[in-house]
This record gives sequence, C-alpha cells and structure tokens, in this order.
Amino acid sequence: MSEAVAAPAWDQKELTVGQLSERSGAAVSALHFYERKGLISSRRTSGNQRRYPRGMLRRVALIRIGQRVGIPLADIKAALDQLPDGRTPTKKDWERLSRSWREELDERIRMLQQVRDDFTDCIGCGCLSLNRCSLANRHDELGKHGEGARRLVESA
Repeated sequence: MSEAVAAPAWDQKELTVGQLSERSGAAVSALHFYERKGLISSRRTSGNQRRYPRGMLRRVALIRIGQRVGIPLADIKAALDQLPDGRTPTKKDWERLSRSWREELDERIRMLQQVRDDFTDCIGCGCLSLNRCSLANRHDELGKHGEGARRLVESA
C-alpha cells in the first residue's frame, strides 16, 4: 500500500517526487526514468532529496500524452529540448508540437484502420495458411518483397 502524500499548497513553488507523482499520475519510478533520460529535471536539497519546479507538472503531462499516442520518448525529448532553458511548455509550444506530430499520428491511425479492417480475413504474412490467402497472395507474390507481414504494413 502506498502512503498518502500531502497535497502541495497552491502557492508551493516546488514539489517532492511523491507530490509530482500523485499530481501527474506518473509512478515515482517513471519520474526517475524521465529524469535520467533528461526529459525532466530537479534540484537536490541539502538532504539529497529531489525537488521539482511546479511547472514540471506540465512537462510530465506532455510526456505522458505523447507516450499515450505512441510518440517515442526520443522524439518527445527532442521536442522538449527545443524549449529555451528547459522552461515549461506554453500553449503555443503545445500547438507547435502537436502539429509536428500530426502527420505521424495520421499515418499510424491509417495503418491501425487497415489492420482493423483486414484483421479477420488475413494476417498479411504471405504464409498461404488461411483459405483466403490463396486469393490475396496468389503464388506467394508477397514473399518477393521480404519477410514478415507485408500486406498490412504497405500503403493501401
């Protein structure tokens, strides 16, 4: 069982790792991982405890939303690294970042829709093991294009 963490005062400028975890919904271990990867930062107290600026909540939210939609952490880090002095992302920053990721997300959505639509009929592997494969991949033509699931990963 986890212990309850005292809620930070509205005007508290820094958060403990527990407070940041509770407010952001990210596990303490995830926050430590994000910090090791340079996605977030903290200062250390004289007792060597982490203290995060309150604005780190917005960075963690951006990281978690990016991860949730499948943006690789390396891409999220590259985007955050463009912010001057590691500052908190603003509304304008988020609009720019979300626009830059839109094309990638649209492609991912297109591929997922294709997989969903073809999922029942064919796994796209070229194995000829399903009854429909002899129609969709006559004479294993897809095998000429390489190993793996070819039909579902190529453009429609």
